[in-house]
Amino acid sequence: MRGLMWVLAVFALAVGLSLAAHLNEGYAILVFPPYRAELALNLAVLLLLAAFVLAYLLLRLVTHTLRLPLYVRHFRLRRRDAKGRVALLDALQTMFEGRYARAEKSAGKAYKLGQAPALSALIAARAAGEMRELERRDEWLARAGSHDADTDARQARLAVQASLLLDDRRYDDALGILRELSAKEPKRISTQRMLMKAHQRLGHWDEVRRLAAALAKRGVLAEVAATQLRITAQIEALRQQAGDNAGLTECWQRTEDKRDARVARTAAQLFMARGDCRRAHEIVATALDAEWNEDLILLYGQCLGADVLAQIERAEKWLKSRPHDRALLLALGRMCLTKELWGKAQSYLEASLSEEPSRSAHIALAQLFDRIDKPDDANRHYRASADAQLRE
Repeated sequence: MRGLMWVLAVFALAVGLSLAAHLNEGYAILVFPPYRAELALNLAVLLLLAAFVLAYLLLRLVTHTLRLPLYVRHFRLRRRDAKGRVALLDALQTMFEGRYARAEKSAGKAYKLGQAPALSALIAARAAGEMRELERRDEWLARAGSHDADTDARQARLAVQASLLLDDRRYDDALGILRELSAKEPKRISTQRMLMKAHQRLGHWDEVRRLAAALAKRGVLAEVAATQLRITAQIEALRQQAGDNAGLTECWQRTEDKRDARVARTAAQLFMARGDCRRAHEIVATALDAEWNEDLILLYGQCLGADVLAQIERAEKWLKSRPHDRALLLALGRMCLTKELWGKAQSYLEASLSEEPSRSAHIALAQLFDRIDKPDDANRHYRASADAQLRE
């Protein structure tokens, strides 16, 4: 519709000009001494218009000719930029596909073409690192570092470098970089994850617990995984204090999950190794009241406090609700053996064997018969314990 309107407008203008020219009988005189020319006014107007158009076209031609080198340069830059984008996209795609050699090659091409040079260098560094080409990896990192004037580029370079250092097991070096990153953006998830890994490898268990709790709170770490990390951190923190009574006591007081069977077992074993059976007994008994655990009840029978008879009495109360628990029967038998309650010890140990034959029960019975001077019975149980060990 618009095209038709333009055609009608041009047609109307042509008709108008034709009528005007027909009615106009004027003329123009051009004088160039000694020459003189007389032209119809209509022709003079047409010649002037033609001269204006010709001058305009000549001026445009000269302008474009002078600007031709600039146009060529812009064209080359656009083509270079397009090639750089293609190379960078290919580097990203092949990096995610695990085609590291091609990813490094494409990233290097993008870097040479000036396409996001810091990012291109980091992709090449990561790809080289995955191929364990450490010299090339470090060269690319150095190239990425030359763009640190850009704050975002520097942050990205530090994050990649920290990740590569963790891969190299250079945890102290990685931790220094990660602390710098965390100081600027303390809530960045990727930084917190790498920090937790570095602290875990370096045995900084209090930091592991703190970071695991923070990540779980933000929903980026499963509750089960966070709990496992928290328990592991507490166990390892206790083990770090194995040679220091005061340190072990202080660490146990800071422990959150005292009733967890794994934590309680570790703590009790460590206190027993230090000769503090009273505290070990308290730890095990408290944990057992919260959660029944076979390993803990066996440990209960080994860590004897100042009043073994009281321990036996407490265990016999548990036995009322668990009369067929082989571990509890074995623990009671061992404690009675310690207090030379021969009849009760034999009864509990044989009951444990009737529930489930075990090497430990056979050895305890052999020791019992040795002490009451029944060598034949003792030898029979020693042989049975050896057979049980072979079956295990």
